[in-house]
Amino acid sequence: MKNIGFLSFGHWAPSPQSRTRSASDALLQSIELAVVAEELGADGAYFRVHHFASQLSAPFPLLAAIGARTSRIEIGTGVIDMRYENPLYMAEDAGAADVISGGRLELGISRGSPEQVIDGYRYFGYEPAEGSDHADLAREHTRAFLEVIKGEGFAQPNPRPMFPNPPGLLRIEPHSSGLRDRIWWGAGSRRTAEWAAAQGMNLMSSTLLTEDTGVPFHRLQAEQIERFRDAWRAAGHPREPRVSVSRSIFPVVSDMDRAYFGREAGGQDQVGQLEGGAARFGKTYAGEPDQLVNDLAEDEAIAAADTLLLTVPNQLGVDYNAHLIDSVLRHLAPPLGWR
Repeated sequence: MKNIGFLSFGHWAPSPQSRTRSASDALLQSIELAVVAEELGADGAYFRVHHFASQLSAPFPLLAAIGARTSRIEIGTGVIDMRYENPLYMAEDAGAADVISGGRLELGISRGSPEQVIDGYRYFGYEPAEGSDHADLAREHTRAFLEVIKGEGFAQPNPRPMFPNPPGLLRIEPHSSGLRDRIWWGAGSRRTAEWAAAQGMNLMSSTLLTEDTGVPFHRLQAEQIERFRDAWRAAGHPREPRVSVSRSIFPVVSDMDRAYFGREAGGQDQVGQLEGGAARFGKTYAGEPDQLVNDLAEDEAIAAADTLLLTVPNQLGVDYNAHLIDSVLRHLAPPLGWR
């Protein structure tokens, strides 16, 4: 068995070819797709966060809205760039969204990816401390966020408050019990995955790794997952961690599928440069269901993960993406043993 969800980047563009032409379209269609995905039997609705772009940016209003419209499906991010975040305010937002959803928030966070603007986090009022860099900034924000969502009091109460206080130090409210165990780190390398394990965060691994050892992407990612789990055991955490991988999977079961993705069949990994270093990108899986079953059965990272996130082309609209999710659940998941 495997948890199967979708991951949307929430693009919009004022183009005749796009069915998501505005921010309103992207947000409202994201809610509708999550509702339909739950009805189809999918397990998760996840959303990428980008700033200064025609994509989803502020995740918590969206997650709260989905939480209020659904009852079972996990709702989450993949991922929030922690360089931009006020850790305490984020803790309040996350607590509220988790309470609204009844404890279904699965929050993916990370150092972030290449940006639309230079050092965008500076416009949000954040500067790395002297002697540190933007990665250190993200990890410091993460440390503070993880600490306050534990629910322990840390703030000295006012002796003459507007409203009566409970005894002792005060904590961030609303507090949602269990949220600390549902934080994931988006790791782009094996070393970062080991760091995430040491911090007690679940692992979220995408279709991009910021290193290349010459082996196929899925094998390098499987090694990352193995090293994460080894580091988790070494840290002595009491619970079992979760691991997700993201994939672009397009079963061709209709003429429309063939028109959109027929030419993607037989795709390969890609190797390129990202932020001055080598990076390996996972391939797109597209083709007839029987062939995809064979191809996906050989993906070592999918086999190693408990959660698979399907990257969806959100600009094709809710109906098509619902069809895509249904095709994976109907034609691929049962023969692969995911269902």
